[in-house]
Amino acid sequence: MSILGSSMIFLGAAVVAVPIFKKLKLGAILGYLAAGMIIGPSIMDWVSEPETILHFAELGVVLLLFIIGLELEPQKLWKMRDQIVLTGGGQLAISALVIALLVKYILATDWISAIVIGLAVALSSTAFAIQLMTEQKILKTPPGQKGFSVLLMQDLAVIPILLLVQGLSDVQQGNSPAWWISVLAIVIVLVVGRYLLNPFLRLISHYGSSEIMTAAALLIVMATALGMQEAGLSMGMGAFVAGILLANSSFKHQLETEIEPFKGLLLGLFFIAIGMNLDLQLLISQPIFIISAAIVLVIIKTAIIYAILKASKQSNTDSMRIGLMLSQGGEFAFVVMSQAMASQLIETTMANQITLIVGVSMALTSPLVILHSIWFNSRNCPAVYDTQSDTDEPQVIIAGFGRFGQISARILSANHIPFTALDKDAEQIEFVKQFGSKIFYGDATRLDLLKTAGIGDAKILLVAVDNDEDTLKIVSQVSHAYPDINIIARAHNRTSVIQLSKYQGVTSIREVFSGALDAAEALLVSFGFNQGKAKEMCKVFENHDKSLLVRAIENDMDMPQLIKYSKQGREELESLFAEDEKSIS
Repeated sequence: MSILGSSMIFLGAAVVAVPIFKKLKLGAILGYLAAGMIIGPSIMDWVSEPETILHFAELGVVLLLFIIGLELEPQKLWKMRDQIVLTGGGQLAISALVIALLVKYILATDWISAIVIGLAVALSSTAFAIQLMTEQKILKTPPGQKGFSVLLMQDLAVIPILLLVQGLSDVQQGNSPAWWISVLAIVIVLVVGRYLLNPFLRLISHYGSSEIMTAAALLIVMATALGMQEAGLSMGMGAFVAGILLANSSFKHQLETEIEPFKGLLLGLFFIAIGMNLDLQLLISQPIFIISAAIVLVIIKTAIIYAILKASKQSNTDSMRIGLMLSQGGEFAFVVMSQAMASQLIETTMANQITLIVGVSMALTSPLVILHSIWFNSRNCPAVYDTQSDTDEPQVIIAGFGRFGQISARILSANHIPFTALDKDAEQIEFVKQFGSKIFYGDATRLDLLKTAGIGDAKILLVAVDNDEDTLKIVSQVSHAYPDINIIARAHNRTSVIQLSKYQGVTSIREVFSGALDAAEALLVSFGFNQGKAKEMCKVFENHDKSLLVRAIENDMDMPQLIKYSKQGREELESLFAEDEKSIS
């Protein structure tokens, strides 16, 4: 079959399966796996060579590791160090040890296979668990943060686990590059990432287009991944390190936005390829063993996470709920098993058994969480938690960081109110960052970029861009997608105010109006009026001008009507001032 035909089958299977599984609250990952099983050689056999497809689809995992690296800001990791090391590290170590012992003595394997399997299935599915915690409104609560620290530790452990598997295979194969080449590769990546990546991205943002920025993002990931692979390390490690190096970059949100569609599609292809490679005949021939092993895996991980969270003074219900949400095997178990099988550390049959067990454990997770919630509700307790704001996540987004936006930002900073600012002038960003402001590169007219910047969790959006068309585009998109957010928009003139008034919940601020009134007051004083009189005259003008604007908005006037109405308003204002003079005299 042609590449185009195969692509159509992949896309069709994903489009059909994923919405069905999400509707059933079983998750997108399980939908991809099911789609792969149906179109693969075990059932319909519509697509051949699943191993080749899996090799290509591993790029999705590489991109996922890059985005995970982008999210791991050093300050955030340091702040959560105790939870990550104690809670996350404890879960990973204990789960891996218990599972390895069971595999060693029940399945009678060698220690290397037992350790690799233990480490692989001790990892939970970040995508699965985050989705469940978000749906249950528990992610930003204290127990949710404990669960997040477990997932964070597992993400950090992926690279060492892959390196361990690769190291063990090197002992057997003996064909890895010299150790100093690997060390040199890491040093080169660190130096390039520290000193060259940001200038390179600034250059691209200044002279390139949005398509070139996308190409640059993919180039960074591919170059570091392939460089690490050539040096005898994993492709994932290269992408992961590159992500960490750019975690504090001004281009962080832009890179994440550009990579996300490719990551999503390739990661979906990866899970479809995994589904195609699943040995369903093995499930049919050993159903009791596979299903029992999956249930045992869920019980072990739930019990261990429950005990660790209880030890950290979480309630029984919190501990059980988080334990169930993190009880499944994860997507990286497929990666570890694929590498271990290719390295001949684990027999093909056993690797297939493990991937089936992980898939079944994923299928069990959502129903168990739903059943626990139903049981919990039956005891007259709240089904979900009240959302708690995460103080680390800014609740104010500033779109545009020129002179207008910076004034608000300085006042917010002085009051210790966190914010995230976006601007598409890379040189402006570098200048402003010298003063300690948190600002990222990106075009705020792109709704996907605003989502990446966290507008879904924000309460207020300040639109401070220096372009009327961009302002209206941002307000239109955000007010439609996030109707509950408060929008404060910079208006360049009266026409802009009238256009912005069409959107509910938008407060428009005329950028020069207040300053112009102050200038007029100073002018009148210099001309000879006393300070009180000058202030009163400016106040009369301000009130009159605002009333005219309100009437223009209420009557939805077009430009000719506005011009005519403006002339009438000038006559009214002259009359007001004349009456004021008569009352004084």
